[in-house]
Amino acid sequence: MVRRLFLTAQCLLTTVAINAQTLPVLDQNPTSLHWYRLSTPHFRVLYPNGLDSTAQRTANRLESLYEPASASLGKQPRRISVLLQNQTTVSNGFVTLFPRRSEFFAVSPQDPAQLGTYNWLDLLAVHEYRHVVQNDKALQGYGRVLYTALGNAGLFFPLLTVPDWFAEGDAVSNETLLSSSGRGRIPNFDLGMRANLLAGKPFNYPKAVGGSYRDNVPNHYVLGYFLTTYLKRTYGPDIWSRVLTRNYRRFPWPFAFSASIKDETQLRTEDLYRKTMDDLTEIWQKQQTGLSLTPATLYPTKGKIEKQSTAHPVFTNYRHPQFLTDSTILCVKSGLGDTPRLVVLSRNGYEKTLHVQGYPNDPDLLSATASKACWIEFGYDPRWGQRNYSNIRILDINTGKLTRLTHRARYTVATLSPDNTKLVVVDNTDRSKTILRVLDAQTGNVLKTIANPNNVFYQHPRWAEDNQTIVAVTLKDNQKTIEQIDTKSDTYRALLPLANENISHPQPWGNYVLYNSPRSGIDNVYAVDVRSKQVFQVTSRPLAGYHAAVSPSGNRLAFDDFSATGYRIATMPLTPATWKLLPEPAQEQRLIRYFGPLTKLEPGAAQGRLILADSATTDTLYKASRFRRLANAINVYSWGPTVASTGQALSVGLSSQDLLSTTQIGVGYTYNQAERAGNAYALLSYQGLYPIIDLSFQHGTRRTSLYVDRILPLDSLRSDSWQYNQLTAGFRLPLQLTNSKYSQTMSLSAYYNYLQVTGYDLPFRYPTEVGSAGSLSALIYGFSYSHLLRQNKRDVAPRWGQAISVNYRTTPFGGKLTAEQIGIQGNLFFPGLMKHHSLRLRGGYQQQVKGTYTFGPLIFFPRGKLYLTDDQIQAGSVEYRFPVADTHWSLGRWLYVQRIKANVFYDQSMGQSSVEVRDVYGRLRGYETQHHDFQTTGLDVSFIFNALRFRIPFEAGFRTIYSVTDGQWIVQPLVLDIGF
Repeated sequence: MVRRLFLTAQCLLTTVAINAQTLPVLDQNPTSLHWYRLSTPHFRVLYPNGLDSTAQRTANRLESLYEPASASLGKQPRRISVLLQNQTTVSNGFVTLFPRRSEFFAVSPQDPAQLGTYNWLDLLAVHEYRHVVQNDKALQGYGRVLYTALGNAGLFFPLLTVPDWFAEGDAVSNETLLSSSGRGRIPNFDLGMRANLLAGKPFNYPKAVGGSYRDNVPNHYVLGYFLTTYLKRTYGPDIWSRVLTRNYRRFPWPFAFSASIKDETQLRTEDLYRKTMDDLTEIWQKQQTGLSLTPATLYPTKGKIEKQSTAHPVFTNYRHPQFLTDSTILCVKSGLGDTPRLVVLSRNGYEKTLHVQGYPNDPDLLSATASKACWIEFGYDPRWGQRNYSNIRILDINTGKLTRLTHRARYTVATLSPDNTKLVVVDNTDRSKTILRVLDAQTGNVLKTIANPNNVFYQHPRWAEDNQTIVAVTLKDNQKTIEQIDTKSDTYRALLPLANENISHPQPWGNYVLYNSPRSGIDNVYAVDVRSKQVFQVTSRPLAGYHAAVSPSGNRLAFDDFSATGYRIATMPLTPATWKLLPEPAQEQRLIRYFGPLTKLEPGAAQGRLILADSATTDTLYKASRFRRLANAINVYSWGPTVASTGQALSVGLSSQDLLSTTQIGVGYTYNQAERAGNAYALLSYQGLYPIIDLSFQHGTRRTSLYVDRILPLDSLRSDSWQYNQLTAGFRLPLQLTNSKYSQTMSLSAYYNYLQVTGYDLPFRYPTEVGSAGSLSALIYGFSYSHLLRQNKRDVAPRWGQAISVNYRTTPFGGKLTAEQIGIQGNLFFPGLMKHHSLRLRGGYQQQVKGTYTFGPLIFFPRGKLYLTDDQIQAGSVEYRFPVADTHWSLGRWLYVQRIKANVFYDQSMGQSSVEVRDVYGRLRGYETQHHDFQTTGLDVSFIFNALRFRIPFEAGFRTIYSVTDGQWIVQPLVLDIGF
């Protein structure tokens, strides 16, 4: 949950152009939201109005965890700001250096594999704060020197030498050892790795880090947890503190981190990975030998899984079954090659796609009856990136009609009643409260609010067959139970004793409630008798069984069954007489605890568990004060020199961004080696209002070289240096309009640009420069819109979509320089011949009125050709993109190639201009129309690869161009994505 952002230096090169220099758009909260601050000895907690009690609790929790959560790394970090976000329905948190802060999204997730039995903000406190400790651990050796010279940008460089699997794995270990929950205690967390190892798929280390476009490679949280835990178990809980100290005190050669591990343990990173996988394989194989499995039948898919007939099918999931009839099941299909979609499966292997979902809040949560299905999808505020919603979608299975039942709601789960008249939802308020509500399924109006005086957290509510009773998992004080709630009488009945047991997904059936539990050490389906409260184990699967559903006849049970190739829908007879009766309470000791003795050995772990076991953690009442945006607008986080990506420019400056992401400031000086000239610059972007206000100023020197000959031959090249001042001011309005499977964005902008030139002594000037004319005043207008189908990981480009941009530039204020230009460019995306192929048609039109000044291009130009200014330009392009191969090639420790892609293209432009005709003495003889036609075709081949064992991939390759116009061949290097 850490966001490790790489901030590239924003260097302004000394090319003076009539374009708006803008800073990136950040996520903001609405302007009307008032913020407050609590100051503790080690934290500044910022929170919006309404979260007062939550902020007090979080401040106390962070302060109490300050020492125990940092003890094993031997570093107590500097004071840091923590922001509590309440306008979002996303459950997340992160730590960043740009600027240095942490943010907690105060919405508890429904996903039990993420939450466990934790209080959500407690989990964020212990996990995210560990990242703060890790970052400040780098303030030694050359990290201290770089931080002094460059600020947070300098501190980021030593952190790059440490793989992010360490950062996340160490934080997961921290959340596990310092509590009675944490992902290290949740079987679902390691499910993918367990499945791979038991299936004989121990991927090599480069693949484990870099990932795959075909196989399910566990993420860096899972990988890192087991690698960091293995080393602590073997070499002591302080081993990573020693490794990091060595790493930051040695020169940052490639693989310095691996060398530091070897200095302490005699193991390279690859050796550590191999030993850890061997250890886990042995543990999980032993677990399998003691299992007595319940048989189940998988629903056939008959070629609906990509590359299903090969030895390496593409990882694909079928989850959350809901019976429509005794022989047909509705479920959610997703995977590396599929975005979430609702499909109907039948026993004969027939599969039908009913609906492709948009952006579900939790893709695995689904509720359906024989005629209706409902789920939750994100809704977005058009302007404020920090505010989003979770709205209910209802699909009529018979007609295909889709209804968005709610707008601007905060519901994180919704369930249909059996008679389709009501919904029960979990409402997460912006005051960090959880409420059960009953809605009208036709209108979305609230019919009833179920009292929650103890502020328990509700998970996965479901209706009983009587359309009156609800069952739901409740979480309070790190303990869970299943409650039976009568919505008419407002009576509550606990069906299970409170326990630190990560139960989830209850499903009523007759006198039983089926649910998920990890009590055997493997997630399986269990049942509780609502009369006697006896507990039974229903399924015993080798890896996991989730999301129980009962057939209409009541004689079949369906559930998710996991394997290394993905989830499949499995069914079995529903016969209570065959269930295994279990004793009470749940026997936690049957869970595999890979951390072993570290709960006793880890410094700070015992103290952390005592702290987190106390739910009432408000020992100190901190004084709140208003935190105003403008009063805290300046927050410098990086300084010093930076080098442009071209290597031709060096900048020295300051970067500032306030904690609420409303004001960005950049000031400095840039020197361009190519022209041996420099400029001072200042940038300001205020994003706290609905339109973003941008202001920039540059003052510097330029050099120009041109031939001053009026007749041939051109042999009189002269150069001159001149000074300029450039002021740009205006606004932009970025809008997020997504509400379906298509991502929709729109942007409007308007800028004023003033450019003043002095000291220009050449007799002529280029048409694109001001020169001796003195000054230029221009207005720049822009509009863009895109409507693009959501892509899965295996797609190389959108398979459906449209995009258009319109730009207009003019000089309406008079003066010596006049110009006017409009450019329109559009893109159309279509499916290719195979699943992940994409065809793009691109067209552009540009018109420039003949004046005394010439603007630069607004549309694309054929690849391999230099832009040529014409009065009118029409351009067209056809591209066909496709994946060539999904590879897993390792070239030593230096390179891991995941994929090869290709793009075949054809470009054409047709331009025409009215030009002066002069004789050899330069005398005007008239005008003629010139035509310029350029055609190129070619092939791009690119490779997606990981270099130096970085997890974030790069993409580079080569481009071969054939110029149809003049018969020339050109080969160019191609860099598509530098990974950040």
